[in-house]
Formats: sequence, structure tokens, C-alpha cells
Amino acid sequence: MNIVDLIFERNHGPEMAIVSPDGGLSYAGLHARMLECEYAFRCDASWPRGVERPRIGLRAPSGADYIVLALAILKAGACFVPIPQELTESEQSELIGRTALHAVLTVKNAEEWILEAQSPPEMPWGLNAAFIRFSSGTTARSKGVLITHETLLARITAANEGLRIGKEDRVLWVLPMAHHFAVSIILYLYHGATTILAPASDPAVMLRLAREHAATVMYGSPYHYAMLAGQPDADALGSLRLAVSTAFALSTEVAELFRLKTGLHLTQGMGIIEAGLPILNLEHAAEKPASIGKPLPSFEVKLDDGELMIRGPGLFDAYLSPWQPREAVLRDGWLPTGDIAEVDAEGCLFLKGRVRSVINVGGMKCFPEEVEAVLKSHPAVKAARVSGRAHPALGWVPVAEVIAEKGAESSLAGDLKKRCQQRLSAYKVPLTFSFVSELPLTASGKLRRY
Repeated sequence: MNIVDLIFERNHGPEMAIVSPDGGLSYAGLHARMLECEYAFRCDASWPRGVERPRIGLRAPSGADYIVLALAILKAGACFVPIPQELTESEQSELIGRTALHAVLTVKNAEEWILEAQSPPEMPWGLNAAFIRFSSGTTARSKGVLITHETLLARITAANEGLRIGKEDRVLWVLPMAHHFAVSIILYLYHGATTILAPASDPAVMLRLAREHAATVMYGSPYHYAMLAGQPDADALGSLRLAVSTAFALSTEVAELFRLKTGLHLTQGMGIIEAGLPILNLEHAAEKPASIGKPLPSFEVKLDDGELMIRGPGLFDAYLSPWQPREAVLRDGWLPTGDIAEVDAEGCLFLKGRVRSVINVGGMKCFPEEVEAVLKSHPAVKAARVSGRAHPALGWVPVAEVIAEKGAESSLAGDLKKRCQQRLSAYKVPLTFSFVSELPLTASGKLRRY
């Protein structure tokens, strides 16, 4: 089974698959361009021959060409491995080595690309591998997550029980494709929707495209929604029926700002590469924007000593490095997410932090994300990271690193301590506040933890 064949069995006519500031592609046109690229790949001397399910890395900017080439790789019977362009040269080399790629496709556009053969060790999996993506690695070395064609179909089917995307939908897309593709772009194409590719750094163009194409769904991060809400013509998003917030935690402040400017409530979801989109806040977005909501119909959740566990279709098939099949990772059929969560009386889930980042202060749990949210609520704070420091009596105590607006450092430490004392329990207040010019981020833009 090949997910690409299923996409074009369902959608192959003149309906638009992709639109962008540079033009558009119908499903028929997308299919034709994909086949041209697949044929060119197979004719290239660097294409691996005699290899079942070769692993092909794609290094390319987000856009229509990225979609064409990713689909062509899959159509050619290869396993698609995105290589984020923002990674350093050494990080890219590490990814290529750990994934044991057979070839790397470096792209400027669909007509101008270079295929470079690699010399990987043999890695016989016996799986119909479609996709490998490395997790964010916020607290530890990231893992390669392997997904088969069958798993990919199961997860986009399960996710769409909540999203309900169909041929009448036009999805405004602003996220980087190297990090968001399998449960989003593939889902939109499979269900026959139109994907509107908007430049993530230009809110004016985003809004113009949303208005011109009457966008019905948007999939973006809190950063994008805050940026759009700051535009005078933010009401251009009034055609949306669903605005999904993902990538990192949605704050109540951003949700309220977006509502005031557009009249729309942001729907936060929990996207996880190991499971797809199992949880979505469809029922309580208005009164509980900070909640990730409830599990979608095909999923179950439970808390194991506070850790969120998930069970349902489309769970990943294996970790690549080191190799761990799904069954070795699951606990009695449940996926441990590594997230600490709470559930309220109505069954709404709230993420509190990561298992590995929790700071144990004298036997009490302090979640860095909770403290960081308070720090970042100060107008002079651009970013913050809270971590644990060893303490002889308490075991660990929280300390804060802060990126401040220029010139604000001299008086800010006292203000931040007071703000934390007013909003947090005493044991959660950072012992020290240090000011830094930058904080380390993962390839996907998340704060890197120790």
C-alpha cells in the first residue's frame, strides 16, 4: 500500500490542491508534476538501485515544490526523511548518518535539484516505511520516529474525525514543512482540501490569501495568531470555521487577543509525532483556551502518576536510533508521552510540563513551563527559561534565565520576583534571575532543556 496512490485515486481532477502567491496546482496538475519528478529520480545515476524502501532525505524550502518532491519520493517507493534547513551543517550530517540515508535530495525548486548518493549500512526493517522524522529533542537527544504507509493512513483518518476536513475546505498553511507534514499536508490532500501556502513572516500576505480564497481552516502556532491579531485587517480571517493552534502552548492572553480582533476562538490541539493529533479542544475552546481539550473519538487517555498516556490508532511503528519497535515502547498498549497533565471535572486536559523537566523542590513538583509563563507575561521579557539548580536542603530549586528588552535589566529582577510571588506558590519562585542575550532552541524552535 502506498499513501500517495490512495490520495490520487480519491482526488485527480481540476479541483485546486495547492494555491500560493506564485500560483496554484490542481490535483491533476500536482499528480502530473509528481510523476515527472519520480521518473527523473529513477533515471538519476545517484538513485539507489536494488534497495527495497530506500531512505531519501529532502533538504528544501517549504512551498509547493516541497510537496511535489516529497510525494514523488513516496511514489517512487522510498522512505521520505525531511532535513530541516535551519539545522547547522554538523546537525544535518548527524541526521543523515543516524538515519542511514541512501541519498540526499537538495533542492532549489522542482526543476533544479541535486541527488547525492550516500553509503549507508544495511538496516533491514521489514516495514513498509513511509516517513522518518526526528522529534524535537527538548530534554534529550532526539529520536528518529518511523511511520509506515499503513500507520500514516490510520492516523490521518483518526485525526479527521475531529478536524472534519473535506473537499470544500481551504486550509491556510504557515508552518515549516520539514516539521509538519505527515498528519497535516498528507491529511489535507487525502481528504481533497485546498492548501493555501502563505509566507509565515508576512502577515499582510497571509491575510490577503485568506480573504482571496475564503480560507475555512487555519493551522498555525500561537506566534502566528498573535502576529495576525496585530494587523488592522485581522477580520479577514472571519471566514474560518476552525483555527487550530499547535507547535507550542497557547496562552490565554494570545487566545483572548485573537478573539477580540477576529471574533474566533482558537482551538488548541496536542500534536505529537508518535501519535499524530490525538487530542483537540473542540468543545471548550471559548471558556478554556489553555486546555488541549479531550481525546478524539478513536483515542483514549489516562494519567499514570501524572504522565499523560495515549492509546489509539496510528501510533508510530518504531524509534530508529536506537532501534525500538513500538511494542517495546508501549506500556500495556499505552504510549507514554513524557508530558505531565491534569484533567478537570469536565474531562479537559491541561499540560503542565515535561516529565524530564520537572523540578523536585523539597518533594514538591515545580513545572518550568508554568513559571516561564509568568515571567513572559511581563512586557519587558522577550523570552525565559527556568531550570533546576542543586540545593543542599531542598534537593533542587528553580532558577531563571531571561532575555529582556534592551535597557530593562537594571530594575527587572525585582519586578519579576515580585510578579512570581504574587502568582505562584513560594517554592516555585526562582531563586535567581540571570539575564542572557539568547537561549538555546531546538530545530523546530522549541526551548531546549538541560
